[in-house]
Amino acid sequence: MPPLLEVKNVSKVFRSGVFKRGDVTVAVDDVSFSISDEQAGITAIAGESGSGKTTLALLMIGQLSPDSGEVTYRGSSLRKMTRDQKAELRREVQPIFQDPYAAYNPFYRVDHVLTTPIRNFKLAKSKDEAEKMVSEALEMVGLSTAETLGRFPHQLSGGQCQRIMVARALLCRPRLIMADEPVSMVDASLRASILAGLQALNRKLGISVLYITHDLTTAYQLCENILIMYAGAMVEAGAVEKVIRFPKHPYTQLLVSSIPLPDTHKHWGVVEADESQLQAGRKTTGCRFAPRCPVAMDMCWNTRPPLYGSEDQRAVACFLFRDSPTLPNPDVAQVFRKQGQE
Repeated sequence: MPPLLEVKNVSKVFRSGVFKRGDVTVAVDDVSFSISDEQAGITAIAGESGSGKTTLALLMIGQLSPDSGEVTYRGSSLRKMTRDQKAELRREVQPIFQDPYAAYNPFYRVDHVLTTPIRNFKLAKSKDEAEKMVSEALEMVGLSTAETLGRFPHQLSGGQCQRIMVARALLCRPRLIMADEPVSMVDASLRASILAGLQALNRKLGISVLYITHDLTTAYQLCENILIMYAGAMVEAGAVEKVIRFPKHPYTQLLVSSIPLPDTHKHWGVVEADESQLQAGRKTTGCRFAPRCPVAMDMCWNTRPPLYGSEDQRAVACFLFRDSPTLPNPDVAQVFRKQGQE
């Protein structure tokens, strides 16, 4: 059975300037990854701002077209899908974006975002059935019709608006929820409830979740597996417990070390320069992290490292692990499937 969604050696480049002849930014660089249609899991795609996380997500749902490589839905290329296949993709793969207010038209009541998918996808046979579906979806995300329906977006909190977007996604009976920084713009007190809601949807309804974030703490709490991206490339992947607690790639180690800890003797903002910072302006045709890497070798600057599979079934794109075998194919999801079989 083909995966629900798959990206095969996908790259995306953005160009600026007149006639797009200016600067070139490689947002996604030769990434391969798939989401199974058989096992519903929660996977994080993590990295700092500009690492290519959101661009990869937009490529996966067809909002952007890759410059090279292929994106497939149930084995069919997004470029060649029929109208009915595209409609099914939009129903089965539901995005939830960072800004909860951006998805709303301020001139419409919030009811509009709930009734529109029911109407467009013909999910209900009558008005009463549609109202029942809306009520059940709101209840699943901890909201009631009395406190939400009939109001405009500005009359609700950011947390309420975001949970309504989760309810909207549920109405479509999706196979995958793609959540792009869904809690970064809500109060800290509401983050746990929204993340717990996504986790419950995965466990109770068998919905896969792709959680896109820069926050390793929430990724660790919510997800089973994690992909780490840097400058558009995958650098490490594996079980979230292993990757966060025992990071192997120098970039992952840098990310984990940046998580704030309660240390009264450490002053924020005081960073000592090291040798790697002196090479920050050096160009590389190999590993993208080489200019910032404290252990960069000569080969790192000229040759791109493949994904090595370590003994604990983790993928690391770093020449420090060149004694380990390379993955038989570039799809890092094979690491997750192996872990699920253990």
